[in-house]
Amino acid sequence: MEYILVTILLFISIVVYFKIADKYNIIDKPNHRSAHTQITLRGGGVIFPVAFIIFALFKFNLVIEEYWSFGLGLLAICMISFIDDIRTLSNKIRLAIHLISVILLLYFTGAFVLMPFWVWPVLFILIIGTLNAYNFMDGINGMTGIYSLVTLSSLAYVNREIVQFTDHDFIYYPILACLVFLFFNFRKKAKCFAGDVGSMGIGFWVIGLITLLIMKTSEYKYILLLSIYGVEVVLTIIERILLKENIFEAHRRHLYQLFANEKKVSHLVISSAYAVVQLIINIFLIHSHLPIWIVLLIIFIPTGCLYLGLKLSLKKKYSL
Repeated sequence: MEYILVTILLFISIVVYFKIADKYNIIDKPNHRSAHTQITLRGGGVIFPVAFIIFALFKFNLVIEEYWSFGLGLLAICMISFIDDIRTLSNKIRLAIHLISVILLLYFTGAFVLMPFWVWPVLFILIIGTLNAYNFMDGINGMTGIYSLVTLSSLAYVNREIVQFTDHDFIYYPILACLVFLFFNFRKKAKCFAGDVGSMGIGFWVIGLITLLIMKTSEYKYILLLSIYGVEVVLTIIERILLKENIFEAHRRHLYQLFANEKKVSHLVISSAYAVVQLIINIFLIHSHLPIWIVLLIIFIPTGCLYLGLKLSLKKKYSL
C-alpha cells in the first residue's frame, strides 16, 4: 500500500511540474546537436529529488539519524542543476555546489572514516566524473530512466539477497521515480526530458548507493554496475582528445548519438539495448567470484571492442 501511495504522489508531483513548466516556458528546443526534433518540456527529472522528499516524510526519523547529509547533497546538486536548466550559470558556481554535494555524499557513506585521506581526492574525481558521465549520456528518450532502473534493480537485488547495505526503501523509492518518469519519457515523442536536474539527481543517488555498497563490502567491482556508461564516455573523450577537440564543448560523437542521428535508429531501441547489455554485465558481476582484474578484462575487452567496432563502422558508412 505504501508503494502505491508513493507512486500516486510521484505522478501528481510530475503532472503539477508539467503545468509549471508549461506556464513558465521551461522547454528544450532542438538544435544542431540534438537527437530530438520537437520542443519538449525540460526538467521532468525533478521527480528524483521529490522522491527523496517523500522518502524523508515517510522515514523521517531514519533520515534525521542517517540520511540527512545525503539529502542535503542531493537537494543542493538538484537545485543548482535545475537553475542551470533554466539559465546558464557560471562553471565556478556549479563546481562549488558539486564539491559541497560530494563532500556530503562521502560523509554519508563513511568514506572519510573508512578510506585513507590520500584516497579522498581520487573519490572526488571519480564521483564528479561519473556525475558528468550521467549528464553526457542523457541525450535520447528513455536512456537515463531505463539505464538507472537496471542499475537500481541490480542494487536492490544485492541489498535483499546478498548483503544489506542500506534501507530497502532507499532503493525502492528511486525505482518508483524511474518508473513514473519513464511513463512520460519512454516514448517516441517524449512528454518531458530529465534535464540536468534529472541526470545529476538520479546519478547522485545511484553513485551514493554504489559507494555505500563498496564501503560495506570492500568489493570495488560494484563500480562496474555503471560500466557501459564508463566505456562510452571514456572512449569518446579519448577520441575527442585525439581529434584535438575541446572535450568541454557539446558534441555529437557518442555512439548512441550516431545511432540516433545518422542511422535514425529509434531512441527506445537504443536505450533498451544499452540497458540490456548493462543488465547482462550486472548479472555476471553480482554472481562472479573471480579476481577483480579478471572481471575487468572480461567486461571491458568485449564491450570496448564492440564500442569501437560499431563506432568505426558508423563513421565509415556516414563519412564522419
